[in-house]
Amino acid sequence: MANRVSIHLAGREIVADDAQTILDVARANGVFIPTLCHFAGLSSVGACRLCVVEIRGVSRLATACTTYVRDGMEITVDSPRLAGYRRTLVELLLAERNHVCAVCVANGACELQTLAQALGVTHTRYAYRYPKYAVDASHPRFVYDANRCVLCTRCVRVCAEVEGAHTWDVIYRSSAARVACDLDVPWGEAQSCTACGKCVRVCPTGA
Repeated sequence: MANRVSIHLAGREIVADDAQTILDVARANGVFIPTLCHFAGLSSVGACRLCVVEIRGVSRLATACTTYVRDGMEITVDSPRLAGYRRTLVELLLAERNHVCAVCVANGACELQTLAQALGVTHTRYAYRYPKYAVDASHPRFVYDANRCVLCTRCVRVCAEVEGAHTWDVIYRSSAARVACDLDVPWGEAQSCTACGKCVRVCPTGA
């Protein structure tokens, strides 16, 4: 059973339930915290790290989507430290894959692009890696372009937690990590895929 707690969030005193995360409370009270991997109705994994906040008395930054509120918490959601950290993360995401907005099919409907604009990211200080992943057009209804994937794992989670098909998963590690179907087969050959399209609808970048 949830208990009522009092917290200070972005300079405001707010009463919330201790079963809520910082992000839950922020959104319920109109406080903006940027996110990319979070999606309502799916489990929270803190993969993108964009929702990090400062908690008084805690030296490390905390992910708002996975940190539950506790009585007396004092939470800062916007500071020079956080702004710099988030801009760097967005720059790294842009540089890691092929996110050239002017020629992207998701231009104008991309959450990464929207976040970059909101955070004032107009360029990246890091060299673009320009990976050359093959575009998978083997599925009769959908196409998967790993070059635009940000590894938020929304598709993995919606397929497992909502559809129950478990078609998608992340393979390999570090900069070689990518999302793959079944045992890394072309999407059109994935026996577990139900062609529901949920993974397509939750993707933030149109990958």
